[in-house]
Amino acid sequence: MTSLTVQARGSAPVDAAWERYADPQKWPQWAPQIRRVEAVGRLRPGLTGRVYSYLPPGIAFRVLEVDAKRKTWSWRVQLGPLSLVLEHGVREGRHGGSETWLRLNGPLPVIALYAPLARYALGHLVN
Repeated sequence: MTSLTVQARGSAPVDAAWERYADPQKWPQWAPQIRRVEAVGRLRPGLTGRVYSYLPPGIAFRVLEVDAKRKTWSWRVQLGPLSLVLEHGVREGRHGGSETWLRLNGPLPVIALYAPLARYALGHLVN
């Protein structure tokens, strides 16, 4: 198991960036790799669903933890035998705006392929 953290800074207010996380239906608006999300309701522990990209099949997910006060959350995504745990957070930027981070936990080849795309999406989350 390998762990890697990517970060982004932007001008979006923290509450706006958090809302983009908290409503799974908004994920395609800032994450270009996500075309649609099948999930009912807002981000909460135990929320399950599927994320669809440009290639089938959809990727199953389960939200593990959510701390709305600290603006952090984690989820497990699973495609066949491949599994990743993604830990997210957003906070006030040092000079205004917001900063976000993502810690990827999983097999090194998968993390190496996904990290640049994740970093790009995080930039859209906070801008």
